[in-house]
Amino acid sequence: MLFESTYSRWMNEWEERLCFKATNRVVREFEWGLEWTSGWPTAERIPANGFEPREWLILLGEEAIRDSQNFFSARSPADYEIHDNILRFTSPVRTPYPENNVVHGQWFRPGKPRKPGKAVLVLPHWNAPGHAHNALAQAFARFGVPALRLSLPYHDFRMPAELERADYAVSSNIARTIDATRQAVIDIRAAIDWLETRHGIREVAIVGTSLGSCYAFLASAHDERIRVNAFNHCSTYFADVVWTGLSTIHVRRGLEGRVNLETLRKLWLPISPTAYFDKFAAKPKKSLFLYARYDTTFLPELSQDTIRMCREYGLDFKEVVMPCGHYTLGEPPFKFIDGYHLVSFVLRNL
Repeated sequence: MLFESTYSRWMNEWEERLCFKATNRVVREFEWGLEWTSGWPTAERIPANGFEPREWLILLGEEAIRDSQNFFSARSPADYEIHDNILRFTSPVRTPYPENNVVHGQWFRPGKPRKPGKAVLVLPHWNAPGHAHNALAQAFARFGVPALRLSLPYHDFRMPAELERADYAVSSNIARTIDATRQAVIDIRAAIDWLETRHGIREVAIVGTSLGSCYAFLASAHDERIRVNAFNHCSTYFADVVWTGLSTIHVRRGLEGRVNLETLRKLWLPISPTAYFDKFAAKPKKSLFLYARYDTTFLPELSQDTIRMCREYGLDFKEVVMPCGHYTLGEPPFKFIDGYHLVSFVLRNL
C-alpha cells in the first residue's frame, strides 16, 4: 500500500513535469464555429433557421451519427504524389488554410515484404512533431510490413503559419473541432485508397496514439479494410478527455461559462468512439486497447469504460494496462514496452 502510494505520487509528479514543459498553450475564446459546418452533408438537410447554435449543432451531430458512413466519406483524391518517400495529396475536406489542405504521409517500405497485400497506418498524438512515431513505422518496415505515418490535420507539415501548436484540431471552437476530426477520418480513408489502388493493399492495420487513437477508432468503425487496430490510450467520450485532462486545461478554460460537460458530450458525440461501437463491432476486427494506470489526460476510468463497452459489444480484443501515465508512456523504459506490445500485436494479427 505504501509502495503504491509512493509510486503513484512519483508518477503524477513526473507526468506534471512533462506536461507543463510546454509553455505556449493559449486559452482561446469560445466559438460555436457555425461557418465550419458548410461542408457537412448534415448541414444541407437541417437548415439553421429557427435554432439556437447549441441546438442546431446537436441536431447536426445526431444526424451525422445516423448517417455516419456518409458524414465520414468523400470522393478519393485524384492527385496522389510521392517523392523521396513523402506522400502528398489534397484533402477531400477543404479548410481556409492551404497548408492544412495538403495531406502528408511518410512512407516506410521494407527491403523484403513478408506480408503481401498488407500495410500499417500510423497516426501520431496531438501536437506531435513531424518526426514523432517514425521509429514505430520503421519498426514495422524492418519486420517486412510497409507503414505509412500520416500527419494529422493542423499538425507538423499541415500547421497554419500563425500557430505554434495544433490548436485548431482540438479547441474551444465547437464546430471546428468536429470538422478537424471529420477531416482526419476522411484523410485516413483517402490514404487507404492510395494503399489499395497503388500498392494492392487489401488489409490494413491502424495504430493510433492519444488523439490519433480516437481518429483511428472512428476510421476503423467506417472502413472494413481496417482489420487490425492498436489503440494507444482510449476513451469513450471526446468531451470527457478535454474536460478532465491535464493537457487540455487551457481548452476547458475557453469552454467554461458557455457549455458544461453534459452539453459538450452532446455537441461532440459525433466525434466520440462511444457513438460508433455498434458499427465497429459489425465487422470482424482484432483490437488492442492499451492504456495507462496513472494517466492524467485520458483518465483511467474513461479507458476502463471503453473496456466495459468492448465486452458489452463482444469485440475480439486484448487489454493492456501500463504502469505509467500519458506522457511517461513516451519515456524509457515504458516507450519500449509500449512499442513491443503495439508491434507484436499487429504483426501477429495482420
